[in-house]
Amino acid sequence: MFDLERWQEIFDTIRKNKLRTFLTGLSVASGIFILVILLGFGQGMQNGVAKEFEQDAATSVWIWPGVTSKQYKGLNPGRRIQLRNEHYNFAAALLEDDIENKSPRLFVRSVSVNYGKEALAYRVQGVSSQFQFIENVFMSEGRFINHLDETDKSKVAIIGNKIKRDVFKDTLSPVDQFLELSGIPFKIVGVYGDVGGEREEEQIFIPISTAQQVFNGADYINNMSFTLPPAENFDAAVAQSIKFSNDITSYLKQAHTVAPDDTSAIQVFNPMEQAKRFYSLGLGIKFFFWFVGICTIIAGVVGVSNIMLIVVKERTREIGIRKALGAKPWSIIGMILHEAIFVTTIAGFTGLIFSMGLLEILGPRVEIDYIVNPSVNFNVALTTVFVLIVAGTVAGFFPAWRAARIHVIDALKDE
Repeated sequence: MFDLERWQEIFDTIRKNKLRTFLTGLSVASGIFILVILLGFGQGMQNGVAKEFEQDAATSVWIWPGVTSKQYKGLNPGRRIQLRNEHYNFAAALLEDDIENKSPRLFVRSVSVNYGKEALAYRVQGVSSQFQFIENVFMSEGRFINHLDETDKSKVAIIGNKIKRDVFKDTLSPVDQFLELSGIPFKIVGVYGDVGGEREEEQIFIPISTAQQVFNGADYINNMSFTLPPAENFDAAVAQSIKFSNDITSYLKQAHTVAPDDTSAIQVFNPMEQAKRFYSLGLGIKFFFWFVGICTIIAGVVGVSNIMLIVVKERTREIGIRKALGAKPWSIIGMILHEAIFVTTIAGFTGLIFSMGLLEILGPRVEIDYIVNPSVNFNVALTTVFVLIVAGTVAGFFPAWRAARIHVIDALKDE
């Protein structure tokens, strides 16, 4: 039942001790504020890590050759490894059950690129039809390379959105136009975009078979890339990715007579391993943020408890009079608890509103390395406030219990 007199007492006490109540509430509000802001930046770090790895398919694995660093089976160190079609085809067949998409890649060197009389400076790569899904690109116009282009060794090209803007000025569709690669006309059949940004849109893709035949690539490839099927969870995906990397590295080392412990001959980039490191670091930082925030809240709650002890001390004589007039112990406890809960609740929600508002306004504008759009789930933030209220109740209970146990005679003698 709503007790008007009880609330009047609470507000009278607050009015008499405005500065003390304000400072107590400030310590509680700052605790919630700091915790929510820290949790927001913890989420921002996770968003940043996710963005760093979204430019390529999450389960991709990239392999390229290096130089041997150890002597093995009579062969000297310093040998440069060369990947060929046969290595790619055998690896793809050997690990077929573990592969979702696959593509070799050939970087076409010393090639001139022209559109009409305009000389262009863009990289040219030979890839397969499945490279679109490995590189995680989307088509803005036309299509990507298909299987028929590979088998027919078609002279077709795919350009990025940035190339379209730079060369075609957004006024002319590049599709069905022709680029000259070292004097050979290639028909543009598609325009792609890349979530990795403009830097990734400065490349021209042509069929790998065409690149090898037209530009004297023989059967050489510069690297091979794969994506793996989706896994049940993040840990399973990491384990699957590591196993695949180890299996294909082992095969390529055997094929090129490389020492098993030579780490420079075959290079592997596995985004899942990198993601695991960053996520593990992010979880550690998030735990630290929780620890700091909770410690700050505890400091605020201790402040509430101390203030309630002072209140009890100041109102000892009043409490004695109440008990002499027949007040029950639980009514004394309720009187102290109500004030503690009221101060804690108002301060907690004030800290929550200010912190959520700050994240809502400034969060979308924050985009620095590995921190993107810091935010926090409202339910999590609200839960922390309710936990704070419970903690404030517990903190207020002990002073209230002490007040209820004061003997009437001792209370009336108090000055």
